[in-house]
Amino acid sequence: MDVFQLKKHNTDVKTEVLAGFTTFMAMLYIIPVNAYILSTTGMPYGALVTATIAMTVFATIVNGLWANTPIAMSVGMGLNAYFSFGLVKGMGIPWQSALGIVFVSGVLYIIISVTPIRKWLIETIPMDIKRAVSAGIGAFIAFIALEQTKIIVANESTLVTLGNLKDSSVLLALFGLVLAILFTLKKYKGAFVLAIFLTTLVAWILGIAPTPKAFISLPASMAPIAFKLDIASVFTLSMLPIVLIFLLTDLFDTLGTLAGVGMRAKLFEDAEGSKNLQKTIEADAMATMVSGLAGVTSTTAFIESAAGVEEGGKTGLTAVTVGVLFLLPLFFLPLFEAIPSNAIYPILVVIGIMMFSELQHIDYTNEATKYATFFIVMGMPLTYSITNGLLLGALVYLLVSVIMGKAKEISPAMLILALAGVLIFFIL
Repeated sequence: MDVFQLKKHNTDVKTEVLAGFTTFMAMLYIIPVNAYILSTTGMPYGALVTATIAMTVFATIVNGLWANTPIAMSVGMGLNAYFSFGLVKGMGIPWQSALGIVFVSGVLYIIISVTPIRKWLIETIPMDIKRAVSAGIGAFIAFIALEQTKIIVANESTLVTLGNLKDSSVLLALFGLVLAILFTLKKYKGAFVLAIFLTTLVAWILGIAPTPKAFISLPASMAPIAFKLDIASVFTLSMLPIVLIFLLTDLFDTLGTLAGVGMRAKLFEDAEGSKNLQKTIEADAMATMVSGLAGVTSTTAFIESAAGVEEGGKTGLTAVTVGVLFLLPLFFLPLFEAIPSNAIYPILVVIGIMMFSELQHIDYTNEATKYATFFIVMGMPLTYSITNGLLLGALVYLLVSVIMGKAKEISPAMLILALAGVLIFFIL
């Protein structure tokens, strides 16, 4: 175990393995949630379960061995919803082309992770704008979840309205939402997994969803989605902002997670820690590129890694343990297929709430930030697009800065985003 330098980090095998098990339980929910979201595009659910597991295993073990940090990785929430509901269902982009976008963004991410561009991007996009983007994505995925559970439904007069709360499937979703909120507030380990399990159990008992005919099977083949990406269709001007959205969102999501978890565990404070941070970002970039080949959306560092850190995880052995444990669900496809959608979507609402809470850290005394934040957060769910929300916010940021006589304070990255907004909205 010298590869993980356990003695140097003042830890042992038992502690690291226990920490890995804790993280595994905390993020197990990603398998059914991600597979169901992406399956709405027409991609086969079974293949998505296998691909989600495969990418979680690959990304997490690579990070554990390469960076020696206790950070687990999997397919990121937010971008998977944008992929399905924004690009494929919203814009009519074939899922093969959308996977091409994921792959290209991963290639760019690798280039950025090993060049000074990464530092330039991090420093020139204001932190408050990054927080607004996180909150906007949270509002977007929560809106999608409320719509898919039919808690919110379409209305010809008002666009949206409250659904039929007496419907059994809607009541099931509300029950799942209450459980997810309760377990999260009580800080139960594996809160999301427990909420999905109990909601599914109730659905089976009441006959709202059919019970599984079996629990164990061989893993489903990834062949229907693996290497099916269409890269050629990505190289058009109209696709550029979408590629950038995937790139920036993945980068900021990973950096935010690493900052939070790393601060708690004091992982990246010294020179060696800074080197490990760089390696963790490189591992995420590599996994993102591979995820496009595997047939799923971008990977990212998971905040649930904090659960393992709280149990004492300090090295890559924690991450490797998580990766190995994720091999077990490969053989439980019938169980995952029997989970009703209204037991899954409530988890997105709670994740959306967590992301939305980033608004509390924004400095609203800055007028440009205040107006841009509003258009970013409202624009993403109301236009059903992360791209539109971000570009609207960048345009408003530029406009208000000029009005306030602070044009010189506009960062190069924000200027580029604003110009992209003008190009996309008014020219293309």
